[in-house]
Formats: sequence, C-alpha cells, structure tokens
Amino acid sequence: MTTKICIFDAYGTLFDVSAAAREAAEEPGRDEFAVHWPKLAEHWRAKQLQYTWLRAITGAHTDFWKVTEDGLDWALEAVGLDGDAELRTRLLQLYLELSAYPEVPDMLRALKARDRQTAILSNGSPSMLASAVESAGIAPLLDDVLSVEDVGIFKPARVVYEMVGNRFGCAPEEVLFVSSNGWDAAGAAGFGFTTVWVNRAGDPMDRLPWTPTHVLPDLTTIPELIRN
Repeated sequence: MTTKICIFDAYGTLFDVSAAAREAAEEPGRDEFAVHWPKLAEHWRAKQLQYTWLRAITGAHTDFWKVTEDGLDWALEAVGLDGDAELRTRLLQLYLELSAYPEVPDMLRALKARDRQTAILSNGSPSMLASAVESAGIAPLLDDVLSVEDVGIFKPARVVYEMVGNRFGCAPEEVLFVSSNGWDAAGAAGFGFTTVWVNRAGDPMDRLPWTPTHVLPDLTTIPELIRN
C-alpha cells in the first residue's frame, strides 16, 4: 500500500534531547557543570521516559513538561547539583529551544517534494512542541503537530497511535512512523504502522513482541523509503 503520510516522534528523533545540557555546559562560568553534563543528560532522558511509562501504567497522567521537570530534578540530585536553582532554570529554558538534528530540514523538504504529508506525534505538551518547532524553523514543513494531551496518556498506548488515523483519515498501512525510541517504533509496528527506528547510538534491539520495519542510523534516507 502507498505510504501517504510520514509521522515523526519529536524528542530524540527530530530534536536533540542532549542539546540543552550540552549548550549549557558551553556557556561561560559553567566549568563544574561541564564535567557533569553528559551524565546529567543521560539521567534526565532516562527518568523522563521512565516517568511517562509509570504514569501511563498507573493512570496518573500529567503533562510532559511536569515529567521533564521531575526528570531534571532527579538528574541534578544524582550529579550533586540540585542546589543550583539558576542552572535548573537555564536547562529548562534551553529544553524549550532544542536544536533539530542537522539532516531534519532537508529530509522534511524531500518528503514534501514527494507530495507526502508530514506530522509530529509526541508525548510533548502542545506548548513545548510549538516552542521546539518554532525554534527549529520547521513549522512550514509539517502538516500538523499531534500531542498525547488530546487523549491523556503517553505512548505506547494504542489510543495515541489512533490519533493519526483520526486526524488524517488514513489506514495504519499508509503510515510511515519514525522514532528514535526502539520501544516506540515497536509499539507503532504492533499497531500496524510501517516503522523506522532511528538508532543513532547503535543500541541492541528491544526484546518486545514487535520489531521495527527498518533500522537507520539517522533520518537522511527516510525519503528513500517512500513507496509511490
């Protein structure tokens, strides 16, 4: 079946989730943080994801900004910097302005040149996503930005993936879904999407009932997967 629409996860897929910590570490006067930023970025992302899963399982939903704050607070304490309120504020500010990966604009332009619709489907709250999309300058290359806040539960709940068909009137088989999270690509595959796992770190495949259709090192060749 023809691929009509390409759906992208946002954080870690289009936007570099390590950019906030990395950019803060490069600012003048942050010599101590420069030592800790890689570990903080790793902790921050891990806790952010863990908290979405735990909240989904227990029915204790909150928006992704709260999860992001909670994950950062845990990470700051883990590296011994929880007393630095200014650093916390700066990191959260930078998270709203995450850099897109370098290949993102050209990849999206190539998809639009092939007359394909493009959209984001993300755990992010609408305000977070709007800020990131604007900061990256990719709004003109997207047909929509879908947030789980419309259904009140985080991925990989099936109702989240159902949002795509409800919005675009397409069958699962007509969707190419792209995520840097192996569990997300697997969950979307179980839903019926053709999926791409963007495995930038070269991680092992998750041991789940479903596997991604494609595994790529970055987003560059996504347009080559489109079937006419």
